[in-house]
Amino acid sequence: MDRADIPLNALRVFEVAMRQGSFTRAAEELRVTQAAVSHQIARLEDRLGVALFLRASGGLVPTDEGRLLYPVLEHGLDGIARTLSRITGRRDVELLKIGVNTTFALGWLLPRLAAFENAHPEVDLRISTNNNRVDILREGLDMAIRFGNGSWTGNDAVPLVAAPMAPLCAPSLALRLSEPADLAQMVLLRSYRSAEWPGWFEAAGTPCPPVTGPVLDSSIALAQLAAEGAGVALLPVAMFARQIAEGRLTQPFGTTVSAGRYHLTWHSDRPQTSAMARFRQWIITECARAT
Repeated sequence: MDRADIPLNALRVFEVAMRQGSFTRAAEELRVTQAAVSHQIARLEDRLGVALFLRASGGLVPTDEGRLLYPVLEHGLDGIARTLSRITGRRDVELLKIGVNTTFALGWLLPRLAAFENAHPEVDLRISTNNNRVDILREGLDMAIRFGNGSWTGNDAVPLVAAPMAPLCAPSLALRLSEPADLAQMVLLRSYRSAEWPGWFEAAGTPCPPVTGPVLDSSIALAQLAAEGAGVALLPVAMFARQIAEGRLTQPFGTTVSAGRYHLTWHSDRPQTSAMARFRQWIITECARAT
């Protein structure tokens, strides 16, 4: 396509719609009507000869072509903004948006953020938390920190820290636990990963009893219930070191089991910005130092 024919305004509208995940929110950011956004997207799709979005009841779903176009376009617009800032004499601050698993955010990252900000004042770091379910493109993120085996379709990943899991409970409950088999008399709080408790009991060499406790999708919520004496939770011990040190939680058994690691991830087609590279190097170094 000749540069003179590049539909710059429509491409900008597409970038905002992709980042916001909604024509309505894109219209609010651009301060135009939703119809104007829809018209620009339709014009761009007609120009390219492909659909960029599928309209579904849950919102916009980008097509493969939309996913291919977005990271290149976002990177280009970010580069233009940085260059214009230098030309106009503004301080060159680069925005970095990262989605973080809530457990890792509270248990590891947030207490160390000041160190990153002091070392890299040129990076405006924005953190949003999640329960480990995150879509980097749909949520307009640059990177995400999530827990798992390191395999996420369409994403590159670098391991950060291991997170061996063990039963944690209130000290009052721990007094009733002398061996792993005693857990059969307790309420075993569960996450949505159903294999965790059976895996721990196998590592402990003890048959796994029926696990019928409440199911929660947040380790933070599990830890809170455990600290209140509502049951025993299987949790990544390192992420709850503060609660253990404060005496709110205790680890009655030394046996641990690994269900994955925390990873720093980003979309495979996303060009690496300087802010992404700096954060990646910083967090890898800090995680290595902490182990």
